[in-house]
Amino acid sequence: MKIAAFGGAGYIGSHTVRELMDRGHTLAVFDNLSSGLRGNLQPGAEFIHGDILQPTQVLEFLQKFQPEGVIHLAAFKAAGESMTNPEKYSTNNITGSLNLLNACAATGVKYFVFSSSAATYGAPQYLPMDEKHPTNPENYYGYTKLAIEQYLKWYDQLKSIKYAALRYFNAAGYDVQGRLNGLEQKPANLLPVVMECAAGMRASMQVFGNDYPTPDGTGVRDYIHVNDLAIGHALAFEKLASTQQSFIVNLGVNSGLSVLDVIKAAEKVSGRKVNYQIVARRAGDPAEVVADPRLAKEMLGWEAKHSDLQTLVETTWKAYLANGVVR
Repeated sequence: MKIAAFGGAGYIGSHTVRELMDRGHTLAVFDNLSSGLRGNLQPGAEFIHGDILQPTQVLEFLQKFQPEGVIHLAAFKAAGESMTNPEKYSTNNITGSLNLLNACAATGVKYFVFSSSAATYGAPQYLPMDEKHPTNPENYYGYTKLAIEQYLKWYDQLKSIKYAALRYFNAAGYDVQGRLNGLEQKPANLLPVVMECAAGMRASMQVFGNDYPTPDGTGVRDYIHVNDLAIGHALAFEKLASTQQSFIVNLGVNSGLSVLDVIKAAEKVSGRKVNYQIVARRAGDPAEVVADPRLAKEMLGWEAKHSDLQTLVETTWKAYLANGVVR
């Protein structure tokens, strides 16, 4: 299948492009490189430097490449920033997505795989969280993801674009074969922040609260290895092609790791001390967020194979070593 990956030079995007190419698909990457890296571009995949905020660029690219499928990973994703700068997220995440959907409708794209988020659910009303969990986002980033899912539902009904919305939990790790090592710029997620401390790139980090009702008092999250996410994208295209039915599905592991679990594992793998300070909880942070991935297994035959704590931490530390940033 010919597949266009919007945001395909980014962290998740580059791993997904590699997985799809390994499976024999023909890929083209469309990315403005605002957070993606040229070093993440895969040999054999066409690259177009463009922006989803430029509808003519998007349309001309799709007219030229004529893909059957599109992956959409070209979104801003910092939940905290979305609450202080909603205009940025409205423009890129919502307007950009509509530009892309309109171009897909105009060029006959059949399949659309969307990088959605567990942020669409909001605070857990029960655990583990399945796809029937109410959607009540607690940050504007999560709202933009939910809004795009709703647009996709309409474009399915009105334009016959079949879609898969993959609700990720916490992506982490690097390619288990060591082929991709492009570090995220100004990371906000836990594991790269911990690794920057271990590598000496930052002096210390903050742990937001140690008085949660969890085994060690710190927040617990469901972490999924980026290779497992990439496999989920590939299986989503196969399912769309075989059934011609749209769907929404969680990609997670139903297993939680605390902040201190991650810090201790990073110290063990790196052999270095991670300095941290306990500070007050952040408003809106739940004690625990864990996915129910049973539907993904039933529908796609997908289950996480690389998402154990050791693999998550080891592959990330190897990426930092490969970049020569360890001080």
